[in-house]
Parts: sequence; structure tokens; C-alpha cells
Amino acid sequence: MSIVRLHPSGRSVDCESGRTVLEALEKSGYALPNNCRAGACGECKVKVRSGSFDQGFVMDMALSQDERRQGFGLMCMAKPLSEELVIEWGTADAKPKLFPPRENQWYVVTDRQARTARIVELRMRPLGTAMRYWPGQYVMLGGGATGVPARSYSVANAPRDDGELVLQITRQDDGVTSTWAHETLLPGTQLSLSGPYGTFIGDPAVETPVLCLAAGSGLAPILSLAEAALRRGYKEPVTLMFSGREPADLYDSGLMAWWAAKHRGFRYRPTLTGDNVPPDWAGLRGRIPTLLPTLFKDLSSTSIFAAGSPAFVEDCVAAAKAQGANPDRIHTEGYFAQQAPQVPEASQMVDGGR
Repeated sequence: MSIVRLHPSGRSVDCESGRTVLEALEKSGYALPNNCRAGACGECKVKVRSGSFDQGFVMDMALSQDERRQGFGLMCMAKPLSEELVIEWGTADAKPKLFPPRENQWYVVTDRQARTARIVELRMRPLGTAMRYWPGQYVMLGGGATGVPARSYSVANAPRDDGELVLQITRQDDGVTSTWAHETLLPGTQLSLSGPYGTFIGDPAVETPVLCLAAGSGLAPILSLAEAALRRGYKEPVTLMFSGREPADLYDSGLMAWWAAKHRGFRYRPTLTGDNVPPDWAGLRGRIPTLLPTLFKDLSSTSIFAAGSPAFVEDCVAAAKAQGANPDRIHTEGYFAQQAPQVPEASQMVDGGR
């Protein structure tokens, strides 16, 4: 048994003999970015400050000889040899460091699908290096040569090996950029993105029940967060509440059913807020902020993620606090008509883009 200590927070996790550092981190709730888990992609590269480890066989393109001399290692293959291994991880409160945003990242639209009458889903693949991001972050679309204002759109999927990004864009009545996206971004279109931005990621080391609250395309970052948590075997219950005026607004219900069938701890609670609720509707009725007190008597030990319009998010936060939610565990993403990209402070970002 070895101890893996995280710098600069000083927190530590146990690493059983024969286990990799990545496995030990994941077992303790720390979601270190990774893709191949075989020493070939370099996504899990961190700097080792002290201690010794068996790096195993890794590709030079993923970990160069110069990087090895500087003390970097790939945690998907690294196994501690010393009693303590100190690695650079996150900030002073152990939250993960974010990836520096980059401009002019070129993607190709590979597919599009109308999710509702006003929401279109775009799937895109990178032409170059895939964007590195944390679930819950967003990208900027438009600007430059497009002739439309740059606007922010949350990524609706957790990071994937092929670098695919999924965006769900609501068409606004007076929205120049959303209209452009709906009418011109067809399969085969090449477009430039910048990102990632935002800090709607929470703390992956916190092991608490999770309550996700979404309305409209506010579902996008929630999907990314939930997918990432379920993929890594999150042990605590995850409840996702999603509201719409009518059943047609509740898109991705098939995905919700699959998650519920595959993951015992996941529960989907859709609700309708319109006047014409079908008589055979078996879900909830009413706005999420109004329903919270009837469904959850105590949210003091629950992490809350709320995304949607500013008014929706504000009401959800107030309702959650009324049920005892800890303000430090409430994470919000409100969609404004115009939103400048939220660039984290230098101390929050990975040095050199690692």
C-alpha cells in the first residue's frame, strides 16, 4: 500500500499494491482526464514532485524523454514504488485545474438533429487536436469571419476518445447567432470554435448525492456532467429533474431511460409546466422550484447543479437553500442573451496546457 499525496492541497489517497495512480485517484473520486488508459495519448500526464514509481511501457509521443527528465509521468500506467508519491494536482482546495482556452479550433459538423421545435443538436469532430475540457464547460461559436456575434454554448457530452463535441442550440426569436446555427450549420460544414470556458464543474472529489436541475437547453451541461459521473461509476445517487411545457420539450428521454436501466443510482424526474398536460402523463407537474420542497426534505448533504435561464436558476437556488442546501455545493449556469467567455484565473489552469 502506498499513499498518493496531492500538491498543493496536501490531500492524499491510498493506492493498493499493483494499482495505478489513475485507478487510485478514480476510486477516491478524483476524475483525472484520460482517454486510452494504455500510455498512448498523454491525457493523464502530471508532474511527480517526489517519490518513485514504475512508469511501465508508454509511447514516446505521449511522454517524451525530456518530459520524463522533468518529472512528468502518465498516471494511467504509473504504479507507486515508494511509500509516498507526491503529484501536482489541482488548486489549494484540490479542485482540478482547467485547460487553457484556445481560439480557432476547427471542427466539421458530422450530424444534426432537431431535438424540439426550437432546439437543434449538432455533432462535430475535430480536424486537428481535440479540445480538452471538463464536463460542464462551454465553447464560443461565431464571431470573426462568420459575420455573426460570438455566443456561448455548453458542451452536451463528456469528453470522448474521438474528440466529438455535441452542442444543443435553442433558436431565439431575435438571436442572430442561433438562427445562423439553425439555418447554415449543416453536415459537412467546417467551423471554428474557441474554448473551453466556464467553471460549472463542481469538485469531482466530493462524494455526495447529486441533484441536477435543468430547463430547455440548460440540459446540455447537465448531460455532460451526468454522463461523466455515471461513466466513472459514481457511487452516490444522481437525480436529474428536467422541466418543459409539453412532452415534446422533454428531449433525450430515451437516453434517460437507458441511464436509469444501466445505473442503479440514477433517477430521472421529468415535469411539465404547461396548461395542456396530457391525461396519460405519468410524470410530475409544476415548476421545479415549487416541487423541490415536496420531493426533498433535506438537501444539506447534496450537491446541486442548476442550468437554464437566469430566472429559472435563481428560483432553483432559492428553493434548494430553503431545503438546507450548502451554498458551497450549489453550482449554477445561467444563460444570458450576451455572455462574455469566462476565463479562469491563471492559478486555476494547467501549466502549459498539460
